[in-house]
Parts: sequence; C-alpha cells; structure tokens
Amino acid sequence: MDIPRRKFGATGTEVPVLGQGTWNMERDDRAGAVAALRRGLDLGMTHIDTAEMYGDGQAEQIVGEAIAGRRDEVFLVSKVLPQNASRVGTVKACEQSLRRLSTDRLDCFLLHWPGSHPLTDTIAAFEELVTAGRILSYGVSNFDVDETREVLGLAGPGRIACNQVLYHLDERAIEHEVIPTCAEHGISVVSYSPFGSGQFPGMRTNRGRVLAEIADRHGAKPRQVALAFLVREPGVFAIPKASRVEHVEENAGAMNLDLSPDDLHQLDEAFPRGRPRGLPVI
Repeated sequence: MDIPRRKFGATGTEVPVLGQGTWNMERDDRAGAVAALRRGLDLGMTHIDTAEMYGDGQAEQIVGEAIAGRRDEVFLVSKVLPQNASRVGTVKACEQSLRRLSTDRLDCFLLHWPGSHPLTDTIAAFEELVTAGRILSYGVSNFDVDETREVLGLAGPGRIACNQVLYHLDERAIEHEVIPTCAEHGISVVSYSPFGSGQFPGMRTNRGRVLAEIADRHGAKPRQVALAFLVREPGVFAIPKASRVEHVEENAGAMNLDLSPDDLHQLDEAFPRGRPRGLPVI
C-alpha cells in the first residue's frame, strides 16, 4: 500500500502521513503488538512514535523488538518527560531511550509537555544530542500557541520539527490557532489519539451515523473516514495506535479514501470545531 508522504517540519525528511502510536501498548499482548508494528512497516506506516513515559519504557522495548533488523526503514520518535528535561536529564533520558529501543539514534526527540525546567536548557540538550548524532531533529508535544511561539523564539527558525497534540473529530480546537501557527512556521502537527481515546462515536449517535454513511459511499470503515479527515490538510500527520494486525491494516486503508467536498461539509456539520479555547490534552 502506498502511504502518502510529506515533509516533516523543518527536517526536510519525507515522512508517512499515517504512522503508528504506542501509548498503552505494553498492556496488550506483546507478540501481537510486535506483529502489528511490523505489519505497519510492511504497509508503509514507518513513522513510529513512543515515549519514555509509556509503560515506564516498556513500549520502547516493544518498538525495539519490532524494528530489529529494519531500523533504517523507520522514522523513529520518542519523548522526554518534562521532569527529566533539564540539560543533563534530557541527554540521560535520550540515552536510556536509545538503549531500550536498541538503536543508536532517534529521528526526532520531543519534550512531552511543558514543565518547570527552563526551555533554554532543554533546547541546549537537544542541540547537543543533534551534534552528537544521537537525534536528527527535535520538537515538542502538547504546546499551545503561546508556548509554541516561546520555544520558536528560543530555538530559532527551522529547528522545531513538530508539535504533537490531541486531535480527533470530536476535538478540533487546534484548528483555530495551533495548526495555523505551526503552518506559518513550518512546524508539522502530529495528531495523537486520533480516534478519541475510547470515545469514538457509535452507530446509535447521529455523528456515528454520519460517519457510517460517508464510509458506505466509499466502501470504507468509519474509522478510516475519521483518519482521512484528520490528515486532509498539508503538514498534519496522525499516529493511531493498533496492537492487532487487522487493526493496522484497517488504518492503512484510510489512505485509499479521497473525501469529497460534500463529505467534508457533512463532517463539519456533524463535528463542528466549536469556539477557540485552550489547548486540549489527555
């Protein structure tokens, strides 16, 4: 399957629009999760996202097993917890993540959310890691517009690769300011929990019926419609988590959809953006 690729922020690297998330993957059957990640690689979903926080490093170990022998295919992303994001702590966290992932480098390293350590120290550590070849780029996660502008001012243009944020059909607040701000500065937006973290609309709701109707027109599944909608704009990526092969294959199939203007209008009416407000997080 041909998963479309886009330039990932200022990195210049072409990255699949649809990747694979790993939050809570340590709770699933390990063999099944490894098989699912590998199937995703086969299908072109080579952007894999993880974090030191996920299962206290267990998710990184699962990813390390899944990408063994295939590291060069993968655009690998992990994250440092804010409480570890001092200058020394960021470097240490990266080295620990690399050991768990059984690799010598990350393609992108993110600050998981803003914390108490000065951003200047975190950025200095990121730059040190870039110079050492331990990471190839860096970015942020869960940053609102003001925080994004702050980190841009400190890091300088062309340094922040992405901002990973909560984004799904029922939570479109980032469309008001976060996405436009990131687009203005060449920062990619990565949607986490693109199905709403267990809150995906069911068939008993009007919204669920709208999704099903659009899916039927395309011979697709409602979740595929949701994914196709999220990545409709340039610069936006999504990283759905799947621990079963059949789920990964369904996710990949979303890239076969070409939503029409009528489809998009119908989705806008069923899932309105609402008024601008603070950054949503989980």
